[in-house]
Amino acid sequence: MGIISTMINMIDVPATDHTMRLQLALNVDNLDKAIEFYRHMFNVEPAKVRDGYANFAIANPPLKLVLFEGGETGTINHLGVETSTAEEVVAAESRFVEAGLATTGIDDTECCFAEKTETWIHGPDATRWEWYVRKGDADQLANTVVGSHTPGDAPSAPEPGACC
Repeated sequence: MGIISTMINMIDVPATDHTMRLQLALNVDNLDKAIEFYRHMFNVEPAKVRDGYANFAIANPPLKLVLFEGGETGTINHLGVETSTAEEVVAAESRFVEAGLATTGIDDTECCFAEKTETWIHGPDATRWEWYVRKGDADQLANTVVGSHTPGDAPSAPEPGACC
C-alpha cells in the first residue's frame, strides 16, 4: 500500500455535515503554464493567484490544488486535508497523538496568503501532510506562527464562507 493510500485510510473521520477535501501542493517551473494547464484539466479558474503561488478549489473531484513556483520542479511540495472547522483540526491532532504520531501541535498561522489553524505531520516516507482550516486572507506566502494552542484549547472558528 502506498503512502497516499495509507494516509487516506487514516482519514477515518465520522460522517458530519462538514466537508473535507484533499490538498495537493506541487512545485512547478512556470506558474503561468501550470495555471493554464490545470485551468483546462479541471475546467475551473484559480481561486487565488499571487506572485509565485496559485490555488484551485476544485469541487469535483474535491481537491485543493496548490502550485508553488520553484522548488524541485514536478515534485510534491506537501499534501494536506482542508477541513471546514477548527474542531476537525483538533480531532485530527488528537487521533494522531493517540496513535503515537509526532505532530507540530496546533498553531494559528499566516501562510500561503491565508490565515489558518493547522497541524503538520510527516508520513513514513517523510511526506509532509497539513491538516488545516482557512480563517481568512493574508498578504504573505512564508509561514509565520501567530499563536499556538495547548491541548483542550479550541482555536477560533473560521470566518463564514472562508476557503483557501
